[in-house]
Amino acid sequence: MNYLQYYPVDIVNGEGTRCTLFVSGCTHACKGCYNRKSWSFGAGVLFDHAMEEQIIKDLKDTRIKRQGLTLSGGDPLHPRNVETLLPFVQRVKSECPDKDIWVWTGYTLGELDDYQRQMLPYIDVLIDGKFIQEQADPSLVWRGSANQIVHRFKSNEF
Repeated sequence: MNYLQYYPVDIVNGEGTRCTLFVSGCTHACKGCYNRKSWSFGAGVLFDHAMEEQIIKDLKDTRIKRQGLTLSGGDPLHPRNVETLLPFVQRVKSECPDKDIWVWTGYTLGELDDYQRQMLPYIDVLIDGKFIQEQADPSLVWRGSANQIVHRFKSNEF
Protein backbone atom coordinates (compact mmCIF):
# COMPACT_ATOMS: atom_id res chain seq x y z
CA MET A 1 0.00 0.00 0.00
CA ASN A 2 1.16 3.51 -0.75
CA TYR A 3 0.35 6.69 1.10
CA LEU A 4 0.36 10.31 -0.02
CA GLN A 5 0.84 12.18 3.23
CA TYR A 6 1.35 11.68 6.92
CA TYR A 7 0.64 14.41 9.45
CA PRO A 8 2.09 13.59 12.90
CA VAL A 9 0.09 16.46 14.43
CA ASP A 10 -3.35 17.19 12.96
CA ILE A 11 -6.33 19.01 14.45
CA VAL A 12 -8.57 18.98 11.36
CA ASN A 13 -9.34 15.33 10.55
CA GLY A 14 -11.21 14.15 13.64
CA GLU A 15 -11.63 15.17 17.25
CA GLY A 16 -8.62 16.27 19.27
CA THR A 17 -5.02 16.23 18.18
CA ARG A 18 -4.34 13.26 15.92
CA CYS A 19 -1.91 11.44 13.67
CA THR A 20 -3.38 11.37 10.16
CA LEU A 21 -2.42 9.10 7.27
CA PHE A 22 -3.76 9.72 3.76
CA VAL A 23 -3.56 6.42 1.86
CA SER A 24 -3.38 6.06 -1.92
CA GLY A 25 -5.98 4.32 -4.00
CA CYS A 26 -9.67 4.97 -4.51
CA THR A 27 -12.05 3.68 -7.18
CA HIS A 28 -15.08 5.83 -6.28
CA ALA A 29 -13.97 8.77 -8.47
CA CYS A 30 -16.40 11.20 -6.80
CA LYS A 31 -17.16 14.31 -8.84
CA GLY A 32 -15.72 17.27 -6.94
CA CYS A 33 -13.31 15.16 -4.87
CA TYR A 34 -10.84 17.42 -3.06
CA ASN A 35 -8.10 14.79 -3.17
CA ARG A 36 -8.10 13.45 -6.74
CA LYS A 37 -4.36 12.80 -6.60
CA SER A 38 -5.15 10.02 -4.08
CA TRP A 39 -7.11 7.96 -6.61
CA SER A 40 -4.08 6.14 -8.04
CA PHE A 41 -2.85 3.17 -6.01
CA GLY A 42 0.65 3.98 -7.29
CA ALA A 43 0.66 7.57 -6.03
CA GLY A 44 2.85 8.55 -3.11
CA VAL A 45 5.34 6.30 -1.35
CA LEU A 46 5.28 2.81 0.09
CA PHE A 47 3.83 2.42 3.59
CA ASP A 48 6.73 0.52 5.09
CA HIS A 49 7.80 -0.73 8.51
CA ALA A 50 9.62 2.55 9.23
CA MET A 51 6.45 4.60 8.68
CA GLU A 52 4.41 2.19 10.80
CA GLU A 53 6.98 2.51 13.59
CA GLN A 54 6.92 6.32 13.30
CA ILE A 55 3.14 6.47 13.67
CA ILE A 56 3.20 4.18 16.73
CA LYS A 57 6.00 6.30 18.22
CA ASP A 58 4.01 9.49 17.57
CA LEU A 59 0.86 8.04 19.12
CA LYS A 60 2.84 7.12 22.26
CA ASP A 61 4.65 10.49 22.46
CA THR A 62 3.74 12.13 25.76
CA ARG A 63 5.06 15.57 24.74
CA ILE A 64 2.11 16.04 22.35
CA LYS A 65 -0.94 14.14 23.58
CA ARG A 66 -2.81 12.72 20.64
CA GLN A 67 -6.36 11.42 20.89
CA GLY A 68 -5.87 8.96 18.08
CA LEU A 69 -5.21 7.99 14.50
CA THR A 70 -7.10 9.10 11.40
CA LEU A 71 -7.07 7.13 8.15
CA SER A 72 -8.26 8.93 5.04
CA GLY A 73 -7.29 8.94 1.43
CA GLY A 74 -7.85 7.60 -1.07
CA ASP A 75 -9.98 4.97 0.54
CA PRO A 76 -8.62 3.08 3.54
CA LEU A 77 -11.35 0.46 3.17
CA HIS A 78 -10.57 -0.44 -0.43
CA PRO A 79 -9.63 -4.15 -0.25
CA ARG A 80 -6.13 -3.40 -1.59
CA ASN A 81 -5.58 -1.07 1.39
CA VAL A 82 -7.28 -3.28 3.98
CA GLU A 83 -4.57 -5.87 3.35
CA THR A 84 -2.00 -3.52 4.92
CA LEU A 85 -4.22 -1.52 7.25
CA LEU A 86 -5.92 -4.40 9.06
CA PRO A 87 -2.74 -5.64 10.80
CA PHE A 88 -1.74 -2.01 11.38
CA VAL A 89 -4.98 -1.01 13.17
CA GLN A 90 -4.80 -4.23 15.18
CA ARG A 91 -1.33 -3.20 16.29
CA VAL A 92 -2.44 0.36 17.10
CA LYS A 93 -5.27 -0.93 19.30
CA SER A 94 -2.95 -3.42 20.99
CA GLU A 95 -0.08 -1.01 21.69
CA CYS A 96 -2.09 2.20 22.09
CA PRO A 97 -5.41 1.05 23.61
CA ASP A 98 -6.26 4.57 24.80
CA LYS A 99 -6.22 5.96 21.23
CA ASP A 100 -9.24 6.07 18.95
CA ILE A 101 -9.25 5.39 15.21
CA TRP A 102 -11.26 7.44 12.71
CA VAL A 103 -11.72 6.29 9.10
CA TRP A 104 -13.20 8.05 6.08
CA THR A 105 -14.46 5.80 3.26
CA GLY A 106 -16.51 6.15 0.10
CA TYR A 107 -18.21 2.84 0.81
CA THR A 108 -21.38 2.83 2.88
CA LEU A 109 -21.46 0.55 5.89
CA GLY A 110 -23.94 -1.69 4.05
CA GLU A 111 -21.65 -2.01 1.02
CA LEU A 112 -18.70 -3.41 2.96
CA ASP A 113 -17.93 -7.05 2.25
CA ASP A 114 -16.81 -9.55 4.90
CA TYR A 115 -13.14 -8.79 4.25
CA GLN A 116 -13.58 -5.02 4.68
CA ARG A 117 -15.76 -5.53 7.75
CA GLN A 118 -12.80 -7.11 9.54
CA MET A 119 -11.59 -3.53 10.08
CA LEU A 120 -14.73 -2.44 11.94
CA PRO A 121 -13.92 -3.77 15.44
CA TYR A 122 -10.84 -1.52 15.44
CA ILE A 123 -12.57 1.63 14.18
CA ASP A 124 -14.16 4.02 16.67
CA VAL A 125 -15.60 6.50 14.18
CA LEU A 126 -16.43 5.73 10.55
CA ILE A 127 -17.53 8.43 8.13
CA ASP A 128 -19.03 6.58 5.19
CA GLY A 129 -20.44 7.28 1.75
CA LYS A 130 -19.22 8.84 -1.45
CA PHE A 131 -18.87 12.60 -1.68
CA ILE A 132 -21.83 13.84 -3.71
CA GLN A 133 -21.14 17.32 -5.02
CA GLU A 134 -24.84 18.18 -5.33
CA GLN A 135 -25.24 17.47 -1.60
CA ALA A 136 -22.08 19.31 -0.54
CA ASP A 137 -22.51 21.44 2.56
CA PRO A 138 -19.54 23.17 4.21
CA SER A 139 -21.49 23.51 7.47
CA LEU A 140 -21.55 19.73 8.05
CA VAL A 141 -19.25 18.42 10.77
CA TRP A 142 -16.72 15.75 9.70
CA ARG A 143 -18.34 15.18 6.30
CA GLY A 144 -18.50 16.93 2.96
CA SER A 145 -21.95 16.00 1.70
CA ALA A 146 -25.29 15.37 3.36
CA ASN A 147 -25.48 11.69 2.31
CA GLN A 148 -22.41 10.78 4.37
CA ILE A 149 -22.97 9.34 7.83
CA VAL A 150 -20.80 9.62 10.93
CA HIS A 151 -20.95 6.26 12.73
CA ARG A 152 -19.68 6.20 16.31
CA PHE A 153 -19.13 2.60 17.30
CA LYS A 154 -19.14 1.10 20.76
CA SER A 155 -16.48 -1.43 21.66
CA ASN A 156 -17.21 -4.97 20.46
CA GLU A 157 -20.20 -3.88 18.37
CA PHE A 158 -19.14 -6.13 15.49
